[in-house]
Amino acid sequence: MIGIIGGSGLYEMGIDGARWRKVATPFGRPSDAFCLGRIAGRPVAFLPRHGRGHRRLPSELNHRANIWALKSLGARYLISVSAVGSLRARLHPLDIVLPDQFIDRTKASAEHTFFGGGIVAHIAFADPVSEGLRKLLHAAAKRVLEGSGPRAHAKGTYVNMEGPAFSTRAESRFYRAIGGDVIGMTNLGEARLAREAEMAYATMAMVTDYDCWKEDEAPVTVEIILDRLRRNAAAACDIVRAVVPSIPREATWPEHRALEAAILTRRELWPPATVKKLRPILGRFLERFL
Repeated sequence: MIGIIGGSGLYEMGIDGARWRKVATPFGRPSDAFCLGRIAGRPVAFLPRHGRGHRRLPSELNHRANIWALKSLGARYLISVSAVGSLRARLHPLDIVLPDQFIDRTKASAEHTFFGGGIVAHIAFADPVSEGLRKLLHAAAKRVLEGSGPRAHAKGTYVNMEGPAFSTRAESRFYRAIGGDVIGMTNLGEARLAREAEMAYATMAMVTDYDCWKEDEAPVTVEIILDRLRRNAAAACDIVRAVVPSIPREATWPEHRALEAAILTRRELWPPATVKKLRPILGRFLERFL
């Protein structure tokens, strides 16, 4: 299954046999029910990141519940579609960036792991995005955008700020100085948890504005973002439909074995309650001891 997390504009991506299903998790409620169905014959699960009607702040998103639920549904690949501000003049509004790096400026790192409670794991996260999935998305984005004006950029560094307020000018200049290319409020937690869940994750960052560092541009407002989100939504739907058939049917990429050498706690010491809580995450390891 291919998981997709994004905004309301993605409802129009054309999911065949669409049906909504609620998923209960030991980490609380996901953002919303999941829209299950097929695209190009492939099973997909779409989650509205902020809930239908955009009811959740970025800081209110329950990333653990969202990723746990997707893994329990069988997702092994995860495409994230989100709005971002540009921190570089070359990355124009309506362009699409496929980030390959993240900078965490949130205060929620304790909520960006499934582990604890008697089981310790330290995932490798030097390359936080699935290289294979990022390249497939970039190729699909180039095909969809060809001749339309906006461009698809193969790489970039995503700064994950806390929000919900947008940056001050001083903050925006600081994020540029530390190497950020785009800025958003949602993707870092998804990326970390997807790696722990052994899912191949990639972000499709849709540029809506120049944040507020660019003095000759009006500071970002909700009105600007909503207008450009609507214009980006059609392209995002086309790209998702274009990339799905090219995603491998088998889960054999390095991300699908991310926990292989990451769990430090010996199996005989795993608390049963934690094992039960993490069954979708630890399933393949548990099979070895049945």
